[in-house]
Amino acid sequence: MKRLIFRKKTHGRDSLYLTATLSNLGELRRAQGRLQEAEQLARRALAIREKALGSDHPDVAASLNNLALVFSRQGRASEAEGLLVRAAAIQEKAFGPDHPNVAIALNNLADADIYLGRKKEAEQLLRRSLAVREKSLGPTHLDVAVTLDISWR
Repeated sequence: MKRLIFRKKTHGRDSLYLTATLSNLGELRRAQGRLQEAEQLARRALAIREKALGSDHPDVAASLNNLALVFSRQGRASEAEGLLVRAAAIQEKAFGPDHPNVAIALNNLADADIYLGRKKEAEQLLRRSLAVREKSLGPTHLDVAVTLDISWR
């Protein structure tokens, strides 16, 4: 919190410099189960990034992803899915279909599909994510194992 207060005073309350701190603090609150606070922090980071960078910037996709993870933990998988579809589209447009950032979005989208009972859709997303990760990172990378772990749910 001290870093956030310092950055607000130094750069202003709508500065991009705040977004990393807001995001990290939001992730911490999510991990602690303080989901209402996590949602507020994620929404704030998203709003700042969209205003400063536009709606199609990869940092906006990261914020969409963070907010979606909060929604998933709150049992709001349908809302999370909408954000994750948008995040995946932004990542793919920015980096191309074979970039590891695309695989992150696909993994999270598959996770939402699992919670929504759509196992076939989740499997397709995970297969695509696995192919991207193996191609871009190599078959022994830890992120490949993360994708394989999700596929066992």
